[in-house]
Amino acid sequence: MFENLLSFWKGKDFLTQVFEEFKAMLDNAEFMFTSACGCLFSDVQEPEIKQKIYAVDKKINILQKNIRKRIVEHLSLQPTVDVTACLLLMSLVKDAERLGDYSKNLFEVSELAGKPIDSELFAQYFNKLDKDIANLFKETKEAIMESSDNKAESSWDYKTRITKKCESILKELAMSNLSVNETVCFTLIARYFKRISAHLTNIATSVVLPLSDLDYFDEKRRHNE
Repeated sequence: MFENLLSFWKGKDFLTQVFEEFKAMLDNAEFMFTSACGCLFSDVQEPEIKQKIYAVDKKINILQKNIRKRIVEHLSLQPTVDVTACLLLMSLVKDAERLGDYSKNLFEVSELAGKPIDSELFAQYFNKLDKDIANLFKETKEAIMESSDNKAESSWDYKTRITKKCESILKELAMSNLSVNETVCFTLIARYFKRISAHLTNIATSVVLPLSDLDYFDEKRRHNE
């Protein structure tokens, strides 16, 4: 589906501009995620990093509002033109906006912790899950920009592994002897990791799904097996 839309958008100034703003939303969300993860383990934070993360989150929100406004205005003037592309983007920008929210929430965990999280203890529970999500950001952007079915499929494999691991972590935490603070922080991290991976995969799999099936790639996959 997305390959046809990318071909359709070429030369169309309105949709090209909107798509560039959507890419900026993904880039900004990736910056927020990477910065938030860095804050979890470091006691020497970049000056004013909190203000930067919150400012980027606001920028993502503004981009989302601008895209929505452009789409509504465009469809008001040409209600029968580019409808499928516009509806698709409406869905995708919401996922991108949620990436910013959850990445901001992830940063706030570092404030709740009150001190840097022990990297060895984190690795015991999460292994390299933060690195997997960083890779998923790249897979998602490449899937969209290249309209790659293979990368869309790969993103789902990432998401499946991340989801199963996060669910396993929650069970381990429920039976652990960690402090209340550590348990709460690790539970929130698992929750935010799971949601970030889900929204990234919603975006990536739009490459291979019809508009009516967005967010339900698992059902399509089971049907084809």
